[in-house]
Amino acid sequence: MERVTIAPRIETDRLILREFRREDFDAYCAMLAQPDVGHFIGGVMTDRTAAWEKFTRAPGFWALLGYGMWIVEEKASGRMAGNIGFGDFQRPMKPPLPDLPEGAWVFDQWAHGKGYASEALAAALDWADTNLNYPKYCCIISPDNEPSITLARKFGFVETRRSLFKDEDILVFERPVFR
Repeated sequence: MERVTIAPRIETDRLILREFRREDFDAYCAMLAQPDVGHFIGGVMTDRTAAWEKFTRAPGFWALLGYGMWIVEEKASGRMAGNIGFGDFQRPMKPPLPDLPEGAWVFDQWAHGKGYASEALAAALDWADTNLNYPKYCCIISPDNEPSITLARKFGFVETRRSLFKDEDILVFERPVFR
């Protein structure tokens, strides 16, 4: 199987999962600055330099790892709804994460409650199960983030342990590959 170096375009009924583009950056910054969003991803991010570093690493995952993050775009409006995918974030956790692709997702407040996260995660996992050669995936979720915990469980992620990340408790989930 040939290694993917650029995010492949995936279409669902209501969404497009696609590569990050420079013109997405302002919407990305605005999303990360929302209190209900930032609370679960390490804090509200208003520093454009830090947001730019986070934004630009997403395309780099594809080039270095053969997997990465997608922008999630609402088909009907063309608006950026969030981003989703897999990465190797090199998180300083105790104990560390297993050497597996780490699933990650974040959605703009306006996109909450529409089922977009479920639709996008189904598409991302389907792509990963078909194209990656790993036995399973992992993800980390704040114990307070009930919507993400529910989403992870819906797609077969099982809590395997608790860990510490930035001196905060974090739940570690794993999901086997379904082929």
